[in-house]
Amino acid sequence: MELSEVKCPDDLRALTYEECENLADDIRTRIIQVVSQNGGHLSSNLGIVEITLALHRVFHAPEDKIVFDVGHQTYAHKLITGRYEAFSTLRTYGGISGFPRRCESEFDCFEAGHASTAISAAVGLARARDALGQKHHVVAVVGDGALTGGMCYEALNDCGSRKTRLIIILNDNEMSIAPNVGALSRHLSNLRASSGWNVTKNRVKRRVTQLPVLGKPIYTVMHTVKQMIKSVFVDEGFFSALGFRYLGPIDGNNQEAVEKILLRAESLDEPVVIHCITKKGYGYNRAEKKPDLFHGIPPFFLDDQKAPVSSGKSNGETVTEELCKLAEKDERIQAITAAMELGTGTIAFKNTYPNRYFDVGISEEHAVTMCAGMASGGLRPFFFVYSTFLQRAYDQMLHDVCIQNLPVVLMIDRAGLSNSDGQSHQGLFDLAFLRQIPRMTILAPANEKELRLAVEAAYRLNAPCSVRYPKDTLHLPSGYSIDDFQIGRWQVLRPGQDAALLTVGSMTAAGLRVADALADNGIQVQVVNCSTVKPLDEERLTKLFEAQIPIVTVEEHVLAGGFGSAVLEYAAKCNQTVSITPLAVGDFFVQHGDRAHLLRDVALDDESIASAIIKLKEAVADVG
Repeated sequence: MELSEVKCPDDLRALTYEECENLADDIRTRIIQVVSQNGGHLSSNLGIVEITLALHRVFHAPEDKIVFDVGHQTYAHKLITGRYEAFSTLRTYGGISGFPRRCESEFDCFEAGHASTAISAAVGLARARDALGQKHHVVAVVGDGALTGGMCYEALNDCGSRKTRLIIILNDNEMSIAPNVGALSRHLSNLRASSGWNVTKNRVKRRVTQLPVLGKPIYTVMHTVKQMIKSVFVDEGFFSALGFRYLGPIDGNNQEAVEKILLRAESLDEPVVIHCITKKGYGYNRAEKKPDLFHGIPPFFLDDQKAPVSSGKSNGETVTEELCKLAEKDERIQAITAAMELGTGTIAFKNTYPNRYFDVGISEEHAVTMCAGMASGGLRPFFFVYSTFLQRAYDQMLHDVCIQNLPVVLMIDRAGLSNSDGQSHQGLFDLAFLRQIPRMTILAPANEKELRLAVEAAYRLNAPCSVRYPKDTLHLPSGYSIDDFQIGRWQVLRPGQDAALLTVGSMTAAGLRVADALADNGIQVQVVNCSTVKPLDEERLTKLFEAQIPIVTVEEHVLAGGFGSAVLEYAAKCNQTVSITPLAVGDFFVQHGDRAHLLRDVALDDESIASAIIKLKEAVADVG
């Protein structure tokens, strides 16, 4: 059967294992083709093809529920659930998502973009099934990287204590994005080593039970002894202690083996963990050799044997360079990340100061509180984290860092629009949830030089601080520069009396371009670089209020609770009636697509900003 002929999982069940193997090859070929054109998550999707096929041949989705953790490994799932034709649009503007989407298909029963959520969601689905008197199966597919997140343990503990019927597929490829860390990783390594036990066990069972008359009684005695020996030499006690039946480990890239163990799990009336060992990047030599580089990648050339590289230096690499300089002079400085050493650019700090670098796995909550403990103990921790993942540690920032006024610096990467990763990864909420916390200082530099200065300023502040920046290096238009940086002080980069454009971070360059363009039409716009979001530069704002210059705020962030909201709050506090127009993202989730399309959709492109200023000037003129 050709891959293009697969319209739904029912089409798979009549295939032989040989035909499934050929189909798996076709799936990998299609995934590689599309990801090479569109970018996306490659290594993880290549490694889980056989598990995906086995799941859909044994279970009957969408009646049976299959929940994928993170969801970045669902490309094969999409290809065999009616989305083959649309797959070429993967992660493109208006195309299908790189993650599960309920609106895309009835086979996507739960949406995800963050790790460690699948077991909790699956427990909820299983209990909904039981409460409604239904009988279908619920399966959670979880990577070993996701199991470094504490939410998984909460769910495992709850599920096992109530013996909720549930099947968990542990897809163990020894990596999440970077190699996994911690005690759990070592535990899984021990379990992987025990795979030889299972091979020997099956061989002995076959031979003994074939003995005439005494074969079965002998095997019964041996089985009892086997369990005793296994409890000593094969450490599966971690899962059994939580109330789960443990099956495995097995070769997760052997579809027949996966299907057989799934059929066994299907017959059990208890929670089950199936341990599958897979190879990340399986079937594509380049990805097998460099699975971390091929995890989430931009488009690349299939015939180029070099690993894909980024188009330029990222802001993460810039701030890491600056932190390394500070760390050379201050041994208290520590760098922390949560399974994102490559994405955040902190690997350079790791290589330079390995004993002062901590990758805690996918556990943002633990990371922030650990940073608080470090700071309380006299160290100066810098936590490097994506904006979308920092959301997970809100209570820790409030309760553990800011209440105690500890000098923890949050280096917030991927702030703003996240392009192709879509709604679960948009970094559009951090200003709102940070700005409301007392004692938190928030910085949003406008270019590379100011970003470097902000890192040093955050270090010298000796109090809770956040530095917010997008992935790619920021550049101002030719002729503009930033010569100084001071917390709480804004800079006028361009004079003008018709309107004041207050810009934050990535929007400063856009504001300058718009002001230059409007000047050609006789409209003089003042551009103020508001690189300190909290505290506001109240002195500068008061001068603008007194001059009665109409104000437009621009930020790559949601409107509610953001920078524009802060300016409006201060104006209300001062009883000012000056015209203030905030430009920001509205009350909706932003989908995936290229940056230019997304900026246009949220009305933050140059044309939309210029249009807003023109309308404001006309409105003020009419009132006058």
